[in-house]
Amino acid sequence: MWDYSDKVKEHYKSPKNVGSMDNPDAVGEVGSISCGDALKLFLKIDSNGIITDAKFQTFGCGSAVASASVLTEMIIGKTVAEAEKITNQDIADELGGLPEQKMHCSVMGKEALEAAIAGFKGENIEKKVRSKVVCGCFGVTESKIREVIRENSLKTVEEVTNYTKAGGGCGKCKPDIQKILDEEIAKRNNGKKERPLTKTQQILKVNKILENYVAAELRKDGGDIELIDIDGNKIIVNLHGACKNCPSSNLTLKNFVESILKEHLGQDIEVVEEE
Repeated sequence: MWDYSDKVKEHYKSPKNVGSMDNPDAVGEVGSISCGDALKLFLKIDSNGIITDAKFQTFGCGSAVASASVLTEMIIGKTVAEAEKITNQDIADELGGLPEQKMHCSVMGKEALEAAIAGFKGENIEKKVRSKVVCGCFGVTESKIREVIRENSLKTVEEVTNYTKAGGGCGKCKPDIQKILDEEIAKRNNGKKERPLTKTQQILKVNKILENYVAAELRKDGGDIELIDIDGNKIIVNLHGACKNCPSSNLTLKNFVESILKEHLGQDIEVVEEE
């Protein structure tokens, strides 16, 4: 189960500015119901270029509702030029943060705003967004993946899936996503390889993943996990509580713990229990 901030809960339970709008000056529509998320954003813009009202209609999860709701509050009173500068991270920050797996909801809000402003300016939206579709399951294009990678400094396929949903269906596009990631990371570092993490940095990163994604699940059944050491690509752990003497402990390590770490670290690793 994901942890949501009080502000996310507030905007989900009592969303602001829900509904359609008569004679809007701009409309941005993104996503599709068939893919699980859709958002339509309506704007009223006065002669001075100030957004005087905003409303939305959405089909999606609580995070999608909250992201759209808080976005309308963020943009009302701003000029179009000021609204254009809002990023998906700004939306997430305004909500007090979103679980990594729900960051695509803030991206959808940003895209709806972009589409609305583009239409208001008379730009050819279809021409602007036309790009090769990488993820057929969710209709995610290469240009969208590259843009989100750049704006959020993403490093793994799992992060790309969290922010765009690409790769979250059949998974066949994951090698293509990895290729795009490699190209964008190379550009980010001017063609230089990223510096390897120090031992301390590795331990901090692995501990964070274990705490956020593994330990909480094990504790539900009376178990727990502790990081002991990292030796190259080998991550050494200790299982505690109900997990310690469980006959399925090896399956827990390989099918759950190791799988989660591989998703987040984006590299071949092995999880073993301390002898």
